[in-house]
Amino acid sequence: MSNVAHRMQRIAPFYVMDLLAQARQLEAQGRSIIHMEIGESDFDTPAPIIEAGQAALASGETHYTPAKGIPALREAISGFYRHYYQTDLDPSRVIVTPGATGALQLAMSVLINPGESVLMADPGYPCNRHFVELVEGQPVALPVGPETGYQLTAELVEAAWREDTKAVLVASPSNPTGTLIADDEMQRLYTTVQRLGGVLIVDEIYQGLVYDQVGGTALRYADNLFVINSFSKFFGMTGWRLGWLVAPDSFVDPIDRLAQNIFLSAPTLSQYAALSAFTPDVMEILEQHRQAFQQRRDFLLPALRELGFSIPVTPQGAFYLYAGCGELSDDSQAFAGRLLQEGGVAVTPGLDFGFNHPESHLRFAYTTDLDRLKEGVERIKGFLSSGNNNI
Repeated sequence: MSNVAHRMQRIAPFYVMDLLAQARQLEAQGRSIIHMEIGESDFDTPAPIIEAGQAALASGETHYTPAKGIPALREAISGFYRHYYQTDLDPSRVIVTPGATGALQLAMSVLINPGESVLMADPGYPCNRHFVELVEGQPVALPVGPETGYQLTAELVEAAWREDTKAVLVASPSNPTGTLIADDEMQRLYTTVQRLGGVLIVDEIYQGLVYDQVGGTALRYADNLFVINSFSKFFGMTGWRLGWLVAPDSFVDPIDRLAQNIFLSAPTLSQYAALSAFTPDVMEILEQHRQAFQQRRDFLLPALRELGFSIPVTPQGAFYLYAGCGELSDDSQAFAGRLLQEGGVAVTPGLDFGFNHPESHLRFAYTTDLDRLKEGVERIKGFLSSGNNNI
């Protein structure tokens, strides 16, 4: 192992995958497990998308596509912004990628030089800092809390800015907290980052999963930023491995060249299937899914608070609750392990999401149906009543 690249010492495992593996092993032994750990919708890909993929396979669409994606899909993505977010987007700025992770890899690779830093919120999605590490940059995690909705603000960014800072990465809605960045704050963030000479990158992969208000996009404010999106979360296409990146004009050619070398193109069948993702029939199905997620949030949020978990900010999007468990345990990882083994409920410890008091936080994903969530709450209540949580 002495020949493994030094950067791998800074790439942490995705702990939720270990917990998922344990849960699957228990299920193989005949145990009933309530899954609230994995960030994947329980809804299948809408049937019209599957049918479009099958039709593409039958018609022989099994060859490479342009690295930036098939023109029809890039046009469709542009139309999606125009129709649903009243935002004009030149399809030439859209690059179709193998999932949002492919988009993140491209964005970091064309932006960040070795030694340059990227500011991001803590807690946050763990892979973000790892993509910065991959290009020999420096991820700078800024602790955030309920006072800012667990989001970066223009003031926090300005206070943390360094000579080597190149970019700021935010997510709205976010993982693991499900919170949004308000429109006026997003504008201030963009203006501040521009004034300081940096680049704003906005992760919008949960864009369609917004509750109690109308969602939006950072693209309505400016062209000189990066937006990352995905067909995985709202569109229910996780296994199809398809996302997109919207980039400033001056970065499109470098991204195209890099995509040709890294992955050549996104999956062909997935691209043709996604052409039907924006049709009225599919959007109606996805709206039903969004409403179901909101019903789940509206049940699970007060239920967990009643059990003693601290959730000071109501999440406005995604499908997560980031809950403080400090009154119940001082070791969220051990708590999650015991809850799985003894209570039959799988949740994600805060260790996956950064360094901002992870030992006192858990993420609950409401990606299972309401009846299972109700059963999960009863199991958690029984687990707490037994005193097994005293780690």
